[in-house]
Amino acid sequence: MQVGFADRSIMSSCVKPLIQSEESPVVLLHGFDSSCLEWRYTFPLLEEAGLETWAVDVLGWGFSDLERLPSCDVASKRDHLYQLWKSYIRRPIILIGPSLGAAVAIDFAVNHPEAVEKLVLIDASVYAEDTGNLAKLPRAIAYAGVYLLKSTPLRLYANLLAFNSLPLNTSIDWMNVGRLHCLYPWWEDATVNFMNTGGYNVSAQIKKVKQKTLIIWGEDDQIISNKLAVRLHCELPDAVIRQIPDCGHLPHVEKPNSVAKLILDFVGEVSNKEAQSVSQV
Repeated sequence: MQVGFADRSIMSSCVKPLIQSEESPVVLLHGFDSSCLEWRYTFPLLEEAGLETWAVDVLGWGFSDLERLPSCDVASKRDHLYQLWKSYIRRPIILIGPSLGAAVAIDFAVNHPEAVEKLVLIDASVYAEDTGNLAKLPRAIAYAGVYLLKSTPLRLYANLLAFNSLPLNTSIDWMNVGRLHCLYPWWEDATVNFMNTGGYNVSAQIKKVKQKTLIIWGEDDQIISNKLAVRLHCELPDAVIRQIPDCGHLPHVEKPNSVAKLILDFVGEVSNKEAQSVSQV
């Protein structure tokens, strides 16, 4: 999809809905250095239940055409998402962000409250203070570190941390899917740019969130402590929290049926019968 922002237009990658609804659309973000393919299990469940569902690649990650690389700092990511919303969706959305995508969602909701009706935050990475010392690294060292991000051993290790338990063949499959976008020629430049510009620091914005929020958390998350889920629940003005047992850092990948059911119940725009048609794992 063509998205114009700043001084250019970008062919931006997303999964568009098969159906259009009169109700608020659901927009799915993804985590750090990931893509809309993160939602390949949960997306169909939401559509089958009747929700108008979009899965959007955040600027600088995913599969957009960034041959003419724009800045990939936080402000640019926010503006790109806003222009996509303004050009194609144009209605208040239920915005869903997992991991660092939760920081993207909070930043967007606070800056563009007219665009967001509700929030869903999944194992939210929202208390890290930007990219810390990484922003101060010499560019050569930053590029060397980013190069490691797409290495097979590091990606497999990340899967071991992210999931509660996955068969080896499934872990390899997710490793391959998770690093596909890293093969784009602009990926290293975009990631270094994000790191050097400081990244997300939304802890001060959390109490400014006006939208009703659902917090979903995997009980066995080894990456972000459940204590931070409780803290987030306390700091958000209007939030409910639901935990998924026997689940790690990416519930929408590991337990898609459970996540879809929680989202459907929270959205409240489908009948109980339709919501119950999505069986729990």
